[in-house]
Amino acid sequence: MKKDTIALYPSPGRSHLVPMIELAKLILTHYPSFTITVIIYEAPFETGSTSQYIQSISATAPSIIFHHLPTISTATATSSTTYVDIITQSFELPRQNNSNFHQALLTISKSANIKSLILDFFCNASFEISSTALQIPTYYYKPSNLGGLSVFLYLPTLHKNTTNSLKEVGDELINIPGWQVPISAKDMPSPLQDRTTKVYNYFLETAIQMPKSAGIIVNTVESLEKGVLNAILDGLCTPEEQTAPRIYSLGPLIVSADEKSSGEVKHECMNWLDSKPKSSVVFLSFGSVGKFSGKQLKEMALGLERSGVNFLWVVRPPPGEDRANAGDWDSLFPDGFLERIKNRGYVAKSWVPQVEVLSHDSVGGFVSHCGWNSFMEAMRARVPILAWPLFAEQKLIKVTLVEELKVALPVVPAEDGIVSAAELEKRVTELMDSESEEGKALRERVMSARQVLLTAYSQDGPSRIALANFVESFKDNKPFQP
Repeated sequence: MKKDTIALYPSPGRSHLVPMIELAKLILTHYPSFTITVIIYEAPFETGSTSQYIQSISATAPSIIFHHLPTISTATATSSTTYVDIITQSFELPRQNNSNFHQALLTISKSANIKSLILDFFCNASFEISSTALQIPTYYYKPSNLGGLSVFLYLPTLHKNTTNSLKEVGDELINIPGWQVPISAKDMPSPLQDRTTKVYNYFLETAIQMPKSAGIIVNTVESLEKGVLNAILDGLCTPEEQTAPRIYSLGPLIVSADEKSSGEVKHECMNWLDSKPKSSVVFLSFGSVGKFSGKQLKEMALGLERSGVNFLWVVRPPPGEDRANAGDWDSLFPDGFLERIKNRGYVAKSWVPQVEVLSHDSVGGFVSHCGWNSFMEAMRARVPILAWPLFAEQKLIKVTLVEELKVALPVVPAEDGIVSAAELEKRVTELMDSESEEGKALRERVMSARQVLLTAYSQDGPSRIALANFVESFKDNKPFQP
């Protein structure tokens, strides 16, 4: 007898794949009668390593099955692309894979009943295959917050109401339904800045398509963003002629600090953290692909040194430099820097186990790129944030963290985009001051956000209820027959 399965189609980026797999694990925890089938395709650009993570899930969660699509000839490797280029390819790759995707669903259906499919929003080009051609209840997955989703859904309205590109209006403020503060046009994601580009139109097409789906899954807890959620459900973020989408807030979908890959060795930075006093270390990490110019790295080094604060800093070579051949590591920093800070600073090359680091008692602050996963990991670990957004929706998330939730302090770049040593020194000092009135209030708000995350999946928690509603929406549907 065929088992019921839920198919997932994630984008290959680590920040997209991991939360979707965490969703799979969550579904299986509460509804173990299902299996989960994850359809995977490769990207020709850096996405953050996922192979070890996939191997670990395969070894520990037998009900999660990975179905790898054949590599397509058009997916040629590239080592140097802009962020907008990568996002453009992220939308185009699923379209190029559509034939393989269609065949994969037919193959899976021979041994399992596909009850529903969860599609990463980058895979918008595949919606017609699963939803229209095969009549599978298809849900979009947005691996970020409701604030970003509301801006995204509002794009068709903005597009209709003006002929100007966002980049042409500079600091003009935009009122997005549900937001407590207006958004500066320059803080909107870079792919939305120029309406003449392909990537803009991919976002526009996806924003129009998403409300037609069976629902949109968001990695958040609804009580964190109640105003935005109500605006979306009331139809204020979608064009008048469209029905408001169903929203399932199923966060927090983040890895537990207790989870390690099979055979994973303790990172040496954890031993270094063991030697430091409680809440004395500021942790700097900027996601799986975040990089800085050589000039910015040197400013950061000087700011950290002058702050006098213990720090753990994850550093990648500047853009355009081969990671394996980045030259002399010392040359990335001011002369003598590594020697001078050796007793109170730890500089890690490219990666550390972020969840474990944030959960360590010695960590008292987090300088972050404002990735939504990183925000939730920090809140769960009781760690306040210094917000330093780099790309994607991160400037929008910064507004949410700094202006609305008030669990982060901002860094303020100069006009040339560089955050000076003096600015970083000042902000790190403020962040790590837990005795001032502002520092105490910041940490109280962090603790409140933590409590929201911890209780989301309690018996009557909002995410537990949303998960039940999500499963109820498709469980009695007849599976399609190939």
